[in-house]
Amino acid sequence: MRYLETKKARIEIIPMIDIMLFLLVFFAMLTLRMIPTSGHITKLPTSSSAVKIPPPKLLVEIREDGSLQVENQTLTPTQLTELLKKRDGSKTAVTIAGNQTASLQQVMGVIDAIKNGGATEIGLASRLAPGK
Repeated sequence: MRYLETKKARIEIIPMIDIMLFLLVFFAMLTLRMIPTSGHITKLPTSSSAVKIPPPKLLVEIREDGSLQVENQTLTPTQLTELLKKRDGSKTAVTIAGNQTASLQQVMGVIDAIKNGGATEIGLASRLAPGK
């Protein structure tokens, strides 16, 4: 009589492996998506996707020595913030231009100064890469 025999309980491992693999893939995708959220470009001078935009209302140039050139004046980031506050920065489109020696830290410092001045339209100037 096989009907009355008790079967030994066993753990099915294949569905558990499927669930663990799913969790591994889920957390890997979540982690990878969270890393590149800054969206700032590190190389300013050339870009293969550069497009023409209307002339900016305010052009900020990062010089080789790290100083900022705005409307033929050399300014500090604090002075740039004050200039934007005087001009109603929320309506001012600002474009940042630099050279190949401009570091990401310098660019981020300028972006912080512009945002503190109230500007919301910020662009990074670049040249079209040769051969494009």
